[in-house]
Amino acid sequence: MITAYPLTAENVREQVRAAEIDIEAFRKPIRACEISRCRATCCHDGVYLTEEEKNGVEDLVATHRPELESYGLTLPPEPIISARDGQAWKTATRPAQVEELASDYPQHFPKTRCVFLDPKGYCGIQRWSMEQQRGDWFDKPLTCWIHPLILLPRTLQRPRPLLTLVTPDNDPQKAENYPGFASCTHCGRPDQDGLPAHQVLTQELQTLSLLSGRDLLSEIIVIS
Repeated sequence: MITAYPLTAENVREQVRAAEIDIEAFRKPIRACEISRCRATCCHDGVYLTEEEKNGVEDLVATHRPELESYGLTLPPEPIISARDGQAWKTATRPAQVEELASDYPQHFPKTRCVFLDPKGYCGIQRWSMEQQRGDWFDKPLTCWIHPLILLPRTLQRPRPLLTLVTPDNDPQKAENYPGFASCTHCGRPDQDGLPAHQVLTQELQTLSLLSGRDLLSEIIVIS
């Protein structure tokens, strides 16, 4: 198995199988994740979870709280909270210390941190999975490790889902007086000093390929 969340994975699998690939987006240069530079800016507000992921993370904390807290995590009694007027769940956050934030931390982001981040910005869930030899992302919510990839859903104008990277133009979180989310994170914005996105995101694309049974990386390279 690739993930601890098979129902969530099945939903992603069906979307990826049907998706059109935004080849141009994967040609754009981006920088690889560098925690020492970005300080896990993308994790500042926690992550929204499916019900399956919520239950899985809660079970992990209930069973392995001492191990997780030994990583330097400060876990509240309820590490998963309700959101969107009780219609969703997400990981809780805590106030960020100044030294935990990147030097270019977006001004419109709240100065908070996902409670599963250690003081250096590393994910405790991912560390636990790796130490248990379950794979880098086995217990990590899918939205976390897919970032900055996104699957835009079908619409009347778009008959197939679209696998792409967020840009300032298509950022689904962009709104009046809010420049966006993923396009404002370090790995979610173009960087002329970087490499083509399909090279930087090889591991993510290979994992999605295993999940979907579709060789995404080969498709991108052949067309590119």
